[in-house]
Amino acid sequence: MAGEKDSVQPAIHQHWRSRDNIEVISNSIQKISDYLKSFDVSCRSRLETLHEKLTALEQKMENIEEQMAKGEEPLT
Repeated sequence: MAGEKDSVQPAIHQHWRSRDNIEVISNSIQKISDYLKSFDVSCRSRLETLHEKLTALEQKMENIEEQMAKGEEPLT
C-alpha cells in the first residue's frame, strides 16, 4: 500500500504541473487571439477612414479636371 502511494504521488504532481502548463498556454493563446481581433478592428477602421479620404480627394480631382477641360480656373 505504501509503495502505491509513493508511485501515485509523483504522477499526481506531474498531472497538476501539466494542467497548469496547459492553462498558461491556453491563456496566452487567448490573449494573442484577443489582440489580433482588436488589431483587425483597428486596421479596418483606419482603412475605412483612409478610403473615405481618398474618395473625397478623387472627387476633388475629377472636379478640377472638369474645370480645367472647360478652360475655367479651378476652385480649390
